[in-house]
Amino acid sequence: MLRLTYITLRRLLVLVLGVSVMIVGIAMIVLPGPAFIVIPAGLALLATEFAWARHVLRKLKIQALRARNGLRGTRAQG
Repeated sequence: MLRLTYITLRRLLVLVLGVSVMIVGIAMIVLPGPAFIVIPAGLALLATEFAWARHVLRKLKIQALRARNGLRGTRAQG
């Protein structure tokens, strides 16, 4: 018998919602919509439960800071 604990159910729910938001964001790359906001939002949702998503989100933040600072002509703080 499959017994779902609260933690397992929560992780499953976060996984389904996070992946769904990311799929919508990826679709927004070719469809009208703010993909550059929706994709990180889905990743942030996944990062609440999964270490790999926290790692990817951290790298994405660093790249965004470098891009912003590159436009300003300053160096990024890593």
